[in-house]
Amino acid sequence: MIIFIPICFIMKIFMSQIEFLRHIPLVSLTVLILCTTTTVPIFATKGCDFPAIFNFGASNADTGGLAAAFQALPLPYGETYFHRSTGRFSDGRIILDFIAQSFGLPYLNSYLNSLGSNFTHGANFATAGSTIKIPNSIIPHGMFSPFSLTIQYIQFKDFIPKTKFIRNQGGIFATLTPKEDYFSKALYTFDIGQNDLTGGFFSNATIQQINATVPDIVNNFIENIKNIYNLGARSFWIHNTGPIGCLPLILANFPSAIKDSYGCAKQYNEVSQYFNFKLKEGLAQLRKDLPLAAITYVDIYSPKYSLFQNPKKYGFELPFVACCGYGGKYNYNIRNRCGETININGTKNVVGSCRNPSTRVVWDGTHYTEAANKIVFDQISTGAFTDPPIPLNMACQQKFP
Repeated sequence: MIIFIPICFIMKIFMSQIEFLRHIPLVSLTVLILCTTTTVPIFATKGCDFPAIFNFGASNADTGGLAAAFQALPLPYGETYFHRSTGRFSDGRIILDFIAQSFGLPYLNSYLNSLGSNFTHGANFATAGSTIKIPNSIIPHGMFSPFSLTIQYIQFKDFIPKTKFIRNQGGIFATLTPKEDYFSKALYTFDIGQNDLTGGFFSNATIQQINATVPDIVNNFIENIKNIYNLGARSFWIHNTGPIGCLPLILANFPSAIKDSYGCAKQYNEVSQYFNFKLKEGLAQLRKDLPLAAITYVDIYSPKYSLFQNPKKYGFELPFVACCGYGGKYNYNIRNRCGETININGTKNVVGSCRNPSTRVVWDGTHYTEAANKIVFDQISTGAFTDPPIPLNMACQQKFP
């Protein structure tokens, strides 16, 4: 297989990652880019046959973890595809579902879901509200999940010997666990970091103060990846964080924020970009430290941002307006969440969804619709937004001839 990636395209992606530097004191850049039609070929022999996926992350990758641990999400969550609430923070499928589907694997069950779960082809340790660093404020009395990335690593560490014990026992439950060699052959996916940044925004910290926390957050992320590697993982597919400043969550709660030319809160997106820059830098070093690992950095920021830049191109309308919500310019109020029952002029009403979720980018003010998730998956899976620039089905490749 030969994959051609335009140099011009790669440089544009690179520039989107360093944009934040223009806004950091004492740093100035003058960059000249010459775009040509030259392409950079990457040669690969065959695709990867991942028998399982193990996922770690937060709400963008949760398939029912938080719902199993605390309280099920109400309809209209899940209405588009599953026609019921599954614990996914969307009207339907999320990016992780499309990743599993692309390899012919079933959708991942949450590790925390004890009822009817089948872990033969992997498990999902992600929960909504999860952070990379251990949070100070946790559900049910705070805003974050108690299952931070470190806790998810510990759960996975315990999961491995438990599955071995169950397999050795035999019986029906042995057929619901992954085979022993699946742990080294599996794809390990990550989508986490947004909540660490969002927590800073809602703590009244300045943008400079939040940026100052990013290196430590990223270092913690890298350490957890190393720990999972030490348990036998070898193929990693690691998402950066999306354009937080384009979400109604930020736009409605920080209305005075300076907007970019598309309508996103500029400084908040620059924090996302700084996190992404440090993550990409950290993973580049990690490849050197772990030469036996195949580590793919996945830029989901760019394809997600493009949905707000040019929504009509993808068939969307009202990109900054939540499909499921209530109140204000962005159809979002943090006190009137999607699916909740609220009182309007003395009458009880359920916060419902828009008529056609497939025409919207944002589902509930914080998360994306199935339609948006599918478009983002279609773009990142080609390798056009990854470092190294390889497609998803080559994510096990450590080196290319």
